[in-house]
Amino acid sequence: MGLTYGYDIYLRPQDVAGALAAVAELAPPSLDVPPLDVTLPDGERIVLPFTSGFGSEPVDCSARDTLRLDTSLMFPVDDAVRAYGEASGLPPEENGRVQIGYVYLTVRFESSLDPAYTSMEFWAATSGMSRLFERSVSIRSAFTDLAAVGGVCCQFDRGDGGPGEVCWISREADFPSAPSSS
Repeated sequence: MGLTYGYDIYLRPQDVAGALAAVAELAPPSLDVPPLDVTLPDGERIVLPFTSGFGSEPVDCSARDTLRLDTSLMFPVDDAVRAYGEASGLPPEENGRVQIGYVYLTVRFESSLDPAYTSMEFWAATSGMSRLFERSVSIRSAFTDLAAVGGVCCQFDRGDGGPGEVCWISREADFPSAPSSS
């Protein structure tokens, strides 16, 4: 089994729709995916340019504890993203970003660290992408920017069961089980 690195963002449940909307803004404009209608546990509806385990069928999360999405995201070019893009045949778009996908996203409406919070867990699909997640300053910045949309904490997770590396934490965080840095 390869590397499974990712970024975990912890947020209050009422901020999930705004955070998912911010994730959708990172989707490539040319993504040829039918819109996915998602109803969140609080009844709020959002349309996303991603697929779920159910394809493009509407997803009602009112009776579910997780939402799994397959995403393709655009990241600004830095040296690591440029090298990855060149090796993978992914040229930068006109906006100076490179499309990276699949990035798997699991939304846990009750985080395993603290059930009063929701977690958004973004996982790289390949070992090469995992190394990119670790090396790229622009990718880390994109995830910490996402965390700033209602999040209380963002950590880089090496998928080894150990504590993640805290990348960003809100000054207003009252996250009692905040993950520790490694």
